[in-house]
Amino acid sequence: MNTSALPRHVAIIMDGNGRWAKKNALRVALGHRKGVEALRAIIRESSDIGIEALSLYAFSTENWRRSPEEVEALMGLLLEYFTNEIDELDENRVCIRILGDKDGMPEKQREALIKAEERTKNNTGLKLNIAINYGSRAELARAARILAEKAVRGEIRPGDITEQALADELYTKGLPDVDLLIRTSGEMRLSNFLLYQCAYAEFVFPTVLWPDFDLAAYHEALDAFGSRDRRFGGRKT
Repeated sequence: MNTSALPRHVAIIMDGNGRWAKKNALRVALGHRKGVEALRAIIRESSDIGIEALSLYAFSTENWRRSPEEVEALMGLLLEYFTNEIDELDENRVCIRILGDKDGMPEKQREALIKAEERTKNNTGLKLNIAINYGSRAELARAARILAEKAVRGEIRPGDITEQALADELYTKGLPDVDLLIRTSGEMRLSNFLLYQCAYAEFVFPTVLWPDFDLAAYHEALDAFGSRDRRFGGRKT
């Protein structure tokens, strides 16, 4: 792995848990559990090699449409994860930020998310952003409402609404834009994830299902990023 050309901000759509479970003749809930095991290794490695920010798509606003059994299993895993992992994350100076509408979560899960953010807010290591009850269009609409309300109160003028002003009202305020987006399972779409933040991201779509996404696959994606020629709309002479 070429550590001299690492992205500052990696975003991952952890896709394929259900298909992994079906492939292995297991219940979907066990696929999600296996996915959490893969997640631990990726977080540790990102921290160890010096990635600045890691954003993970854990549960979208659309995922509420899944079966009650699957949603219940996901909510249980979420609570279990923050209960079991928070000590290690805190010890490793990981700073947790939740992207999404925490108020729309069940009470126990919402409290766990708030406590994790509060406990780790001053940590100076990896910025771990977990998108839960998140949709990028909803995020952008929320930012627009905040700016409109400021304008109505006379705090800003319409001309003050710049790209930076909008970015400052997103959940990712203060973070660098996404440099590399990885979506496992071979699907090639963003699925309403960090649309604004991925404006100039490099995309990698490994065919491996998320529970089988190991460090070798992660390093391969990072190497692919390092080989890209990023021009941000310009042209090399």
